[in-house]
Amino acid sequence: MTPYDLRHAAVSTWLNAGVDPTQVAMWADHGVEVLLAVYAKCIVGRDEIARRRIESILGLEPGIGA
Repeated sequence: MTPYDLRHAAVSTWLNAGVDPTQVAMWADHGVEVLLAVYAKCIVGRDEIARRRIESILGLEPGIGA
């Protein structure tokens, strides 16, 4: 592994953990645009979490707004 591989793994892990992309960009010393252009394809399985957050904000029970 190279230092770049470790950096890529860290940034991908942070994004998949749900850390705000603005925060990840700051930690990685990227702009948000660059971060998302390079790493957006690494974000997986976050759609269900996003739906639950939206339902929570709207005061809906899970599954009601689907």
